[in-house]
Amino acid sequence: MISPLIIIRARRSHSNHAEIARSIGIDIIVGRYSEGTKLPGDAELTLTFGVSRPVLREAVKTLVAKGLLSTKARVGTVVRPRAAWNMFDPDVLAWHLDAGIDKSFLTDLAEIRLAIEPRTAALAAERRTEADLALMRSAIEQMRAEAARQTADFAEADLSLHIAIANAAGNPFMRSIGAVIAAALRASFQLSAPRDSDDYRATVAAHEQIVDAIAERDPVAAATAMTNVILNGLRRHEPAS
Repeated sequence: MISPLIIIRARRSHSNHAEIARSIGIDIIVGRYSEGTKLPGDAELTLTFGVSRPVLREAVKTLVAKGLLSTKARVGTVVRPRAAWNMFDPDVLAWHLDAGIDKSFLTDLAEIRLAIEPRTAALAAERRTEADLALMRSAIEQMRAEAARQTADFAEADLSLHIAIANAAGNPFMRSIGAVIAAALRASFQLSAPRDSDDYRATVAAHEQIVDAIAERDPVAAATAMTNVILNGLRRHEPAS
């Protein structure tokens, strides 16, 4: 059974070649060009998009760099297997949001978060500064604000908290991962926003437990609290009964 798609519109590209890359990229993601499929020739694609050959070739180079396509002499331009795609590329993530994300995408995202964010929270508990804590507390207050309920502001505050925790961990790799997947996290947080007042209060309290553990320099409690938040968010992605 195919999961329903939830489309989250991403920012649009500006240059011609970036917009062509986006269009072809989405076609690949949704399966219009399946893995191993050879793309139409330059003449057909330039006519389809109404662009020059150099613009098209620049778009193809972009997709090759992101792992979606390969080009070989006497073979042509071929769609690479999904396993080769650079899912940490901001454009590739944005194109997934444009194409429509399903339960599988959200589960994959939760799994990589579970592999990284509990350890990030633990390190934050060991390394955080008072300035880091102030940013985390500010994000919690933004989540708690009445105006943030059932709006995009809640997701933005949620994202701010997770980014603050990643920064407090003091590991540049963790900071970079948080920044790269910010668009996907934002979409996930929008979709997992609390559904009622009780859920809202419980969600804020669960996030506050992470901050409290970090403030108390308790890495085990911080990691556990982060794990609970990620799993609870994944459960809220399920359709309401």
